[in-house]
Amino acid sequence: MATIKMREVRDKSAAELQDRLRQLRKELYELRLAASTANVGKPHQFRLKKKEIAKILTVLEEREDQNVSAARAS
Repeated sequence: MATIKMREVRDKSAAELQDRLRQLRKELYELRLAASTANVGKPHQFRLKKKEIAKILTVLEEREDQNVSAARAS
């Protein structure tokens, strides 16, 4: 699984990003659980999921900052 591009993240709606964020956090939790009980077959998945979570949070924060700036300008 390749990492998602920022352009793809920015093209999604806030609801889609929130859903994907929940899904990724659940997958990361399950990976951590599997790692604590047995050997993880694909350890690179931790890094990929964390990076995608960071990208989503970055875009959500950017949008929030834009909304605040627009509200102050009005």
